[in-house]
Amino acid sequence: MNRLYEKEYPELKKEDHYTSPASSLPLHELKMLQDYIHSANLQQLGAKLPNAKQQMILLKFFKSKKNQLVEVYSRNGEEVIHTVGKVAVVGRNFVMLKTLFTRYWIPFTSIHSAKTPFGLPDVPGSHQHVVIDQELRRKLLTNFGDTVASKETLRQQFFEELLETNLKSWKGTKLIILAGKSYHNRIRDIQKGVVLLKGNNKIPIHKIQYMKQTRMMSFIERIFTKWFKKL
Repeated sequence: MNRLYEKEYPELKKEDHYTSPASSLPLHELKMLQDYIHSANLQQLGAKLPNAKQQMILLKFFKSKKNQLVEVYSRNGEEVIHTVGKVAVVGRNFVMLKTLFTRYWIPFTSIHSAKTPFGLPDVPGSHQHVVIDQELRRKLLTNFGDTVASKETLRQQFFEELLETNLKSWKGTKLIILAGKSYHNRIRDIQKGVVLLKGNNKIPIHKIQYMKQTRMMSFIERIFTKWFKKL
């Protein structure tokens, strides 16, 4: 019996034991069928919840493109903004893209269209996994909240942050923010759905259409800040 099972399902052997097959289909065919069923279910759910459809589909799209290059068309009023970058953070209601020197935050409500750039392979399902060693496993089991909160890679693995939550990690950072008009200032604080900038400007987060940060300037500023602290 074991020899017959081994011939039928050689891929399920684990050490000296066997796992139960999830289906009579080969694993590659089962994966394709599962992806098709999930996509069909998402379309059906979107038809029943039209107000949430864009958010659900964009969330799935960007998660499947984590750390891959994407092309996004978004709107700021009548202006169309074209952004190309790697998917760095996928939140519940926004995506953060990055290039070598720039970060972009784009709320889902502003996005008109998103795709893989022409000429690049459209490779789905490339979720990035976190390598969990024994020490990290112990910390997750004994102090889950603090351990996950302390590392962005873990926060992305376990949670889908809101834009408001993500911005709390960027206090003191100078950003260009498009929200009806353009603001170029440092984030002073985040309070109850409002971004407070230095100079007493207040921007409701739901009005934000686009945000941009030049990473080179941020890097230089951090070096000078550390240098002045040592003086």
